[in-house]
Amino acid sequence: MKFLRLLLLFVFVQTQAQQGGMWIPSLLKGMNETEMKNLGMKISADDIYSINKSSLKDAVPHFDGGCTAEVISDKGLILTNHHCGYDNIQSHSTVEHDYLTDGFWAYKMEDELPNKDLFVTFIIRIEDVTTKVLEGVTTLSSETEKQKKIQENIGVLSRTLPKESWQENSIRTFYDGNQYLLFVTETFRDVRLVGAPPSSIGKFGSDTDNWVWPRHTGDFSLFRIYADKNNRPAAYSTENVPYKPKYFFPISIKGLKENDFTMVMGYPGRTQEYLPAVAVEQIVTTLNPAKVEIRDATLKVQNEFMRKDNAIKIQYASKNASIANSWKKWMGETKGLKKSNAVGIKKAFETNFQQKVSSAGKQAEYGNLLADFEKNYGDIRDYALARDVFTEVALRNTEILSLGYKLYQLEQIYNTKGEQSFNDRRNNLINGLGDFYKDFNAKVDEKVFEKLIGIYANTYPKQFLPSAFENVNASSLATEVFTQSQLVSYDKIKVLLTGDSKTVLENLNKDKGFQVIKAMADGYLKNVAQKYDEINLKNVATQRTYMKAILELSHKSDRIFPDANSTFRVTYGKIKGYKPNDAVVYEPFTYLDGVIEKYIPGDYEFDVPKKLIDLYNTKDYGNYGVKGKMPVAFIATNHTTGGNSGSPALDANGNLIGLNFDRVWEGTMSDIYYSPEICRNIMVDIRYVLFVIDKFAGADNLIKEMKIITPKKK
Repeated sequence: MKFLRLLLLFVFVQTQAQQGGMWIPSLLKGMNETEMKNLGMKISADDIYSINKSSLKDAVPHFDGGCTAEVISDKGLILTNHHCGYDNIQSHSTVEHDYLTDGFWAYKMEDELPNKDLFVTFIIRIEDVTTKVLEGVTTLSSETEKQKKIQENIGVLSRTLPKESWQENSIRTFYDGNQYLLFVTETFRDVRLVGAPPSSIGKFGSDTDNWVWPRHTGDFSLFRIYADKNNRPAAYSTENVPYKPKYFFPISIKGLKENDFTMVMGYPGRTQEYLPAVAVEQIVTTLNPAKVEIRDATLKVQNEFMRKDNAIKIQYASKNASIANSWKKWMGETKGLKKSNAVGIKKAFETNFQQKVSSAGKQAEYGNLLADFEKNYGDIRDYALARDVFTEVALRNTEILSLGYKLYQLEQIYNTKGEQSFNDRRNNLINGLGDFYKDFNAKVDEKVFEKLIGIYANTYPKQFLPSAFENVNASSLATEVFTQSQLVSYDKIKVLLTGDSKTVLENLNKDKGFQVIKAMADGYLKNVAQKYDEINLKNVATQRTYMKAILELSHKSDRIFPDANSTFRVTYGKIKGYKPNDAVVYEPFTYLDGVIEKYIPGDYEFDVPKKLIDLYNTKDYGNYGVKGKMPVAFIATNHTTGGNSGSPALDANGNLIGLNFDRVWEGTMSDIYYSPEICRNIMVDIRYVLFVIDKFAGADNLIKEMKIITPKKK
């Protein structure tokens, strides 16, 4: 009987092990390590993060500032997503050598391709510097003064805290300004393209399957880090040698099953888990719908041109994918927040919070926080909508306007800083415009301009709308701009920017394209930006105090994790299917069979290379198949977001079993509210990655570099 009770207790602990959260790797000891072991982890917190010995953290660099990668050989070979390497693959592609369509493989190191401005950053150590950052802050009265002092302290500390000469110090805020951590890092800037499958594998399913499960995308690419002869960061040089990592991941092809422990390490971009209910409601009902409408119109125009013209397809491939990514994410986020009743759950949390405040006798300090949120979010609604609409139309999706805004800033620099600053910025601008025009098509952008100006005029809050856009004829304005403006070509804009500052500014202000963005920007900066910042600063201060109160009034078991902010994190969970809708249950694994089932010959999204079809027909899967099937992808309950793209998915022993590349559509709400019931991250199975490298590409030179753990033979 005693044994039975112990067994039941063990089972209870196992099933109650917590999931969700993005945890700081240097602080895993204690509750997190216990939870991870209860879920099945076999290694220790020290194996994950250590400054005294090599650890898993040493094999997980931040990739190009926006994704994650993992080191998989002792020669600096790294693995990340195809969509993370997409810009670099595209930059090497031409109509004659289309690596997006055909793929690219370096069968020897001298064939690896250097990439302009690509970099990876490793974490050396993490330290708490909260007390030092907040020194002299608490005595200040205004929020503006506090923020200024904090930034001053961060600047001094970043320059003076100890590090090696080739390293960098970066201080980041956590818990909405209640904690500050120092990250000492090393950044390598010679990173070369090694391998990428064709987009028909690496981007299979494209926009239709993006944020969707079941998924069949081989979303991976390979790069190599190069260093100087001392194994330190160095600019690109033919004298550089492959980087020797402190640690690289062994790769396990032993197999996966549902309920296996999984862990993801990486650099999640941004979450807002502790927003009040009123803020979430505003996102669902006002902000997301406006942004979705703008991007939907942009994508329809671009897709129509891309399907008809391969040169345009290459030009717009990366931009289109980036636009589509957030577009679909916002739709899924809204759906998930509604389905999970996130607003109702947050309101219930806030009721409980108020009771805790009252019980703790903290009414004077925390009693008005929720009322302040209610007022501030009511006040900021129209300003926030105007900000999002201006940003989406003028800065992100209409290329001639985003370029025009840089010229608008050039004029502002002259007005505030004078001739020399104007000339410096102008020269830098001209030098960088070649890359912009390489991937610019005026016919495409004219149609985007027409659609988005119409949406801008109808969606922008009427009290802020510049008079020039009242009753605007978007079609006529588009024709006028794209037939008259000098901004439509590189040669014309270089002429426009030639001469002294007075001449350039006079000519700029006569340009129709510049006139449009100037009217939009003047109206935004005069009527929206300052007031938005003023109200938002109140929300920042209230959110900081709210977070302080949550931390103070919560138990450790409440698992209050910090929001993501592009810093190094660990999340953990289990391989698990899910139920997105009534009578629908998804299994956690997909196979190559599903690729063939979706195959549409010649289709933009669902074409399949002939060689992959041949390998499928002959079941030539090498060591990577299972019972005559080729695994492709799997899902788990790991709490991830943008920035985790390319993150290593690890098993209980810290071996690489896949790489993270997406989330299920309904689960994109996890940036605001995580639910283990429906939030799932999507990972490409490492066996599919190796199968493509080995059997499809024949790049056994890369396979030989890796440490691969195979199943024991029976």
